[in-house]
Amino acid sequence: MATNFLFKQIDNSPLIVFRIIFGLLCFLESVGAIFTGWVRKTLVDPDFTFSFIGFEWIQPLPGYGMYVYYIIMGVFGLFIMLGYKYRFGAIMFTTMWLGTYLMQKSSYNNHYYLLILLSTIMAILPANRYASLDVKKNPSLKRISMPNWCKWILILQMFIVYTYGSIAKIYPDWLDASVLGILMKSKQHYVLIGDFLQQNWLHYFLAYGGILFDGLIIPLLLFKPTRKLAFFASIFFHLFNSIVFQVGIFPYLSLAFTLFFFEAKTIQRIFLKSKPYYEGNDIEIPSYKKPMLLVFSVYFIIQILLPIRHHFIEGNVFWTEEGHRMSWRMMLRSKYGFAIYQVVDKDTNEKTTINLNDYLTKKQQRHVATKPDFIWQFAQRLKQDYAKKGKDISVFVDCRTSLNGKPHKTLINPETDLAAIEWSAFKHSPWILPLKQE
Repeated sequence: MATNFLFKQIDNSPLIVFRIIFGLLCFLESVGAIFTGWVRKTLVDPDFTFSFIGFEWIQPLPGYGMYVYYIIMGVFGLFIMLGYKYRFGAIMFTTMWLGTYLMQKSSYNNHYYLLILLSTIMAILPANRYASLDVKKNPSLKRISMPNWCKWILILQMFIVYTYGSIAKIYPDWLDASVLGILMKSKQHYVLIGDFLQQNWLHYFLAYGGILFDGLIIPLLLFKPTRKLAFFASIFFHLFNSIVFQVGIFPYLSLAFTLFFFEAKTIQRIFLKSKPYYEGNDIEIPSYKKPMLLVFSVYFIIQILLPIRHHFIEGNVFWTEEGHRMSWRMMLRSKYGFAIYQVVDKDTNEKTTINLNDYLTKKQQRHVATKPDFIWQFAQRLKQDYAKKGKDISVFVDCRTSLNGKPHKTLINPETDLAAIEWSAFKHSPWILPLKQE
């Protein structure tokens, strides 16, 4: 029975080791964002940030506040690692990470979204039942086993991530390796490997290798005869991504995730030699089984449906960006463009061309020339700014965008007053022109 499978007790060594690594990586991600200058460039320097639409009330703290914010978040990462007030630490880290995710999207990354999901899951897992300060303080918490669902909830989550990542790559500009060529061109200055990354054969290898890796890595790790081969492939794949694309902790988090595929006894023997190994076959079904299974079912239904929502929205998702985020569409396209924003005073009909340097960082300027939601939000920002001066304005945008190195095309209807329209969250915005438009 499925119930017996989910609630069968298994050794918890993989979860304990994963908790320690996960907490350490959460700490490093938080403090690393300060020392690499990411916090300064993304949250401190900009005059304003592009929050997720609907969450404009979540704004960066003034002054040095965001540095303090990230230090505190890093401390909660240490709480997770050490198993100290574990559940409180995991919930607080998740909440703070969600906040910093929602308050800016100029540096949006699918991995940031994944960290929200994983830290939420970790908050409900009994990952502090061994090798933790919580157990040292309260020995009655100590356990050497866990329900089987604790392992499979993480495996299923990552299976969804990888599978959608593979499927999303199956489109012409990826299959002809042109996207990889564009991405690698920006890496040609790398010491030692810059020229190597420009090889056309390598682009094809990475394009098709990426599809196969994402699509097959979970099944290959689950199948014992291919497990070690898949593990070594994971090491190569993730270290390559870490070196070339510099995507933070995600490659190392993914490698840590492979702990759940190896025999728990192997993990215990390597990492937790003093821990007894659980060899029982107990099945412990909790009284809250039904609501728990309902919550998990709803969660995974959302995870399965969310990445396909763009199929129900008119237009090419690579062009319109509608349904792009939170869909595991990672490094799939390259967009460049330029935009001219013109403000028209409704009372005097006076026209003013906006100097983007007066409002935006260079990175933000790239987004307001390629991504419709940024374009709309900036128009709203201009409307608010001029309203403070007692002026009622219209905002028109002449925006030309190139997708995957192709000729620039008009992205936004230049005759639409973007200051006067509402944002459509769940349907196509008609002021975003179709890709075929010249």
